[in-house]
Order: sequence, then C-alpha cells, then structure tokens
Amino acid sequence: MQPNEKHPAVNPLPPVVVALFLVIMGIEMTFWLGTRGLIGGPAAVGWRLEAIQRYAFSGEILRWMWESGNWPVQHLLRFVAYAFVHVTFTQALFVGVFVLAMGKMVAEIFGSLAMLLVFVVSAAGGALIYGLVLNDPLPLIGGFPAVYGLIGAFTYILWRRLEAVGANQARAFSLIAMLLGVQLLFGLIFGGNPDWIADLGGFATGFALSFFVAPGGWARVRNRIRHD
Repeated sequence: MQPNEKHPAVNPLPPVVVALFLVIMGIEMTFWLGTRGLIGGPAAVGWRLEAIQRYAFSGEILRWMWESGNWPVQHLLRFVAYAFVHVTFTQALFVGVFVLAMGKMVAEIFGSLAMLLVFVVSAAGGALIYGLVLNDPLPLIGGFPAVYGLIGAFTYILWRRLEAVGANQARAFSLIAMLLGVQLLFGLIFGGNPDWIADLGGFATGFALSFFVAPGGWARVRNRIRHD
C-alpha cells in the first residue's frame, strides 16, 4: 500500500441502492411537480390519485382473485407496484432514507441482487399477509413493508453476529421492537391505519428470506435439513 493512497471517509453506496432510491423519489417528484402544475398540464394534478387506484394493493381484489380463480397480471403487479407509490412526499422521503441506510448495510453483506430480492419479496409478503389477516377495504400503499423487509435482513445479520460471539441473540430484535412500539403508540394517540400488519409481514418475510439469500445461507439450510 502506498503511503499517499487515500481512502474515502464513507463507503460509497452500492449502485442498486442508489437506483432504487432514485426510482422511488423520481416517481414522487413527478407527482409533486404535476400537482403544482409544473409538468403535464391540468391532467397532472390527478396523477397520484390515478396511480393509487391502479397500483395500490387491495385485500378485496385478492379475495376476488382467490374466489374466482382469475389472476390477471395487472392485479398481480399490485403486490410489488404499491411499494413505489406514496400518499405524500414525506412518506416517500422516509422510505427513501430507510432504503439508503438499510439497503446499504444489507447489500454490502448479501450482495446487490439479494438486497433487491429482499426488498421486492418483502413487499409482496407484507401485502399478502395484510390481505389475508384483515378484512378491510382500505388499500395498502407505500414502501414501508419492503423497507421493513430490509430491516428484517439487517436483523438477521445482527442475529448471526450475536450467535458467533455467543451473545444473547434476542438483542437483534430490539430495532424492530422499538419501531413497531413507536408506530403502535402513535396509532393509539393520533389514530392510524392497520398497515403495521403489512410492515410486520414485510419484516418476517425479509428475515425468513435471509436464511436463503445470505452468503452461505442456502448451504446452511440444506445441511440443517439433511441432519434433521
């Protein structure tokens, strides 16, 4: 190593994390600019509402597909597409910040493709659990279930590290406990939607998926099955 070799003070973000953030915020900025009449003309004012109607996940649609046996592609897309459309700029911004923070940590350990897989599958898992548990016509919209999936993957990383040093692995779940506790507290005080069920479903999906997509994870699962 050369004495004058410089190292960045902060590790650069993985390109897939940056791309995911730009997609989320790019969609939101399109809605924001359209609402203010800066692009798209008069019709742009309704872009957000149109996107919510087209892409929000609906438990009623899930039940209709299940009962009818008809699974049209435009409705199956809702399982993932809802995570890229937000009700407000603030909601999209919070999701984007979590994607940058959690996505970076997960991508650096799991790899970029695995991180993206956790995000997408957790969005679908959170929506599915939301639709199965609740009999609620309120649609699900926004990327928090997918973000909670990344938190689930991060929790898995902590869980494995605590196991390696013989520490109490329950400590790995302190972050999700705190986040859900704050979310439930705000819901009790200010009222809220039961979308925390989708968030919890996204977390569980991300944590469970990590057993397979983490480095060496599939080999550990296969060896565990063989020994059992």
